[in-house]
Amino acid sequence: MRRRTRTALAATAGLTLLPGAALAQTSEQQGAPATRETPTPGEAGTEAQGTGLWERSDLFGDMGGLRPALGRIGASLGLTETSEILGNPTGGSKTGAVYEGTTEMSLGIDLSKAVGLQGGLFNASAWQIHGRGLSTNNIDNLMVVSSVEADRATRLFELWYQQSFLEGKLDVRLGQLAADQEFIISQYAGLFINSSFGWPTLPSVDLPAGGPAYPLATPGVRVRVLPNEETTLLLGAFNGNPAANANFPPSDPQLRNPSGANIRFQGTFVIGEVQYAVNQGEGAKGPPATFKLGAWYSSNAFTDQFFAAGAETAAGPGVIPPGQHRGDWSVYAVVDQLVWRPPGAREGGGMGVFLRAMGAPANRNQIVAFVDGGVTLKGPFGRADDSVGLGFGWARISGVTISGEHALVAAGGQVPVQSAETVVE
Repeated sequence: MRRRTRTALAATAGLTLLPGAALAQTSEQQGAPATRETPTPGEAGTEAQGTGLWERSDLFGDMGGLRPALGRIGASLGLTETSEILGNPTGGSKTGAVYEGTTEMSLGIDLSKAVGLQGGLFNASAWQIHGRGLSTNNIDNLMVVSSVEADRATRLFELWYQQSFLEGKLDVRLGQLAADQEFIISQYAGLFINSSFGWPTLPSVDLPAGGPAYPLATPGVRVRVLPNEETTLLLGAFNGNPAANANFPPSDPQLRNPSGANIRFQGTFVIGEVQYAVNQGEGAKGPPATFKLGAWYSSNAFTDQFFAAGAETAAGPGVIPPGQHRGDWSVYAVVDQLVWRPPGAREGGGMGVFLRAMGAPANRNQIVAFVDGGVTLKGPFGRADDSVGLGFGWARISGVTISGEHALVAAGGQVPVQSAETVVE
């Protein structure tokens, strides 16, 4: 599925309701919510709840003592509603406004508290996705405007068990997983709503069904090793196509797996990441920073990009049919750096910058390069819990794709010739 490249101006208003402790962070072109975090089961009962509506961490407080009672036995329930109204007053395939939203339901259990199984965690989450997406219905672009945009559905998301070993220096997670919950994540990019600041545009466009990312989790296993306080090693292996068999209709991958439980194995997706974090926590001698270097590989077959736009119709009789390439890969890097913290600022306050960059082969990928970055400030104007930021993202279309589109146009076909997409937020 290819979206045409157009320009648009989006006006956005968002509302998030937190009636429970959120334990948590679209189609082939859609990315993951940029603010999702890995849950910690059982934490809901450990925090003191303020008495006023604006002091509470959760909308319904301790729910008459139910939340702390669940926390004492290691259980934590979450219900998070995110609603948005977005519009494009100019550009796109048409102008207008849309409403879209998600309700995330989650359950986490710390099995050391629940049944005495040390180091065991259980997590389950599901989505109820409603409304209409601005990118899908109005703009027809690659860098999806909202990180919650997806087809309307009620679907299972993640369902996994995690076991830690060696006093927490090693843990293994097994079940239905989403790679975007732990890989290629920038701490400071989470402020922004465009999907590219979550699961980047490159894997979401190039991988089958967008890869194992919101809203399509898939069976997999993830291993994490903490050899020292500064270093984290992550390795994950997932089903190569989370939307079931791509050879059967419908073409929308989310419609091929509308419940999140239609599991058909097709290839393997492997991703590894090395993380190095310095000056973390209290007493650090300098500003905190995190550096990440990673790579992924998919074993599936990928169509040569010259023919992906239909350019074979311009090739004439006797020409070899469109080629297939076995396997695909990408390398990436992520940097998060706090550059300024005012005196007396809270933990996490101050000005931070981020940068992510990645690349992939041109002959089998529509997006060959992706870069995003920006600056955020937490605690502006004396408001410790507020944040402001400026971010940008850029996705480069493959030169092979462009050549195929030019060939199709020369033969009388009608297709927009793409070059790149840019987002500023």
